[in-house]
Amino acid sequence: MDFEPGSEITALRDRVRAFMDEHVFPREFELYDALDDEVGPGVPYPAELVAIREKAKEEGLWNLFMPGDEYGAGLSNWQYALICEETGRSPGVAPMVFNCSAPDTGNMEILAEHGSDEQKSRWLQPLLDGEIRSCFSMTEPETSGSDPTGLTATAELDGDEWVINGLKWFTSGAVGADLAIAMVITEPDGNPYARASMILVPTDTPGFEVVRSIPVMGHDKGPGHCEIGYTDCRVPASNLLGERGAGFLIAQDRLGPGRIHHCMRAIGSAERGLEMMCVRAAERIAFGGPLADKQFVQEFIATSRMEIDQARLLTLHAAWKMDTVGKRAARQEISMIKVVAANVVMNVLDRSIQVHGALGMTDDTPLAAMWRYSRMLKLADGPDEVHKMVIARREVGRQVKKAAAQD
Repeated sequence: MDFEPGSEITALRDRVRAFMDEHVFPREFELYDALDDEVGPGVPYPAELVAIREKAKEEGLWNLFMPGDEYGAGLSNWQYALICEETGRSPGVAPMVFNCSAPDTGNMEILAEHGSDEQKSRWLQPLLDGEIRSCFSMTEPETSGSDPTGLTATAELDGDEWVINGLKWFTSGAVGADLAIAMVITEPDGNPYARASMILVPTDTPGFEVVRSIPVMGHDKGPGHCEIGYTDCRVPASNLLGERGAGFLIAQDRLGPGRIHHCMRAIGSAERGLEMMCVRAAERIAFGGPLADKQFVQEFIATSRMEIDQARLLTLHAAWKMDTVGKRAARQEISMIKVVAANVVMNVLDRSIQVHGALGMTDDTPLAAMWRYSRMLKLADGPDEVHKMVIARREVGRQVKKAAAQD
């Protein structure tokens, strides 16, 4: 393993940093407000963000997340991870600027890997071009999101159409999206892991309804985390993504890279939080001297530095393993970084807020917004507890197998 980025990736990272310094950070709060105020049906992005996205596209800072060079920049997972960290310094805005925001990234990846030529033409290309947004509709309010074998939303084949019925929620980004990818039960009597399929649902289809944008920590605007009703929602049979019953396999193809992206963005947020903590500690005078001279604050800073560097190395290792042996062979490492990065970013941001005092609780700095945004990482793409459970199971199995081989 060699995580030295080399001159080409270093130059690309410098370009992303320079672009964010010029176009993102000076307008960060304005862009958050514009997302809240302007996004709606038929409006995937606010006008000011569209203008910045066009500049990013013109400069070749576009679709950097896509593996290979057919659709993206030809970066490996670990190379993109270094770029992704930079966008995590403004997690609610910067990924959108470079057309690298979830859930579009995961949806584009599975459309590229499993979509038909027709599906790629109709949906993948407009997503790659940044003309539309999409959402991913899997979680349900009445079933455990951590155990998707319990999904209840269904799709029945009626002639040459799928008829979808069910209630979904936390369909992130549904407001202003043109496409939903719905994970629904099509094989009710099948194996628990072969019952679900993924179906492409245009959001203007009769029977598709955004019931509400769910308030999340007081925020219910912008693209939203939405409750979606499917009521006799009919789409062509050709809208099946991949094979019938392969929904779980496709979801794993989607989640592996997505978790890497989330983790590296979390590390970027943590880095920004640490930088702000250090500057505040050096400037703020209390009890006869700067906070940076206080032992408690020094412990905050030292621990944060160590945690961030450990999380970064563990995440890069997982990305490297995905590149060398594949997503499924790297499942253990992916689960581990998902837990570690989600906790590190919360620890660091919480310490930074503490050092900033009352100011840290306000929206006069980006800390509170980054904290609110980051808290979901302990739940999204699998809660910490489930990842720890599977990490332990795999580790026990590995050690038992190793012991048996030595007998």
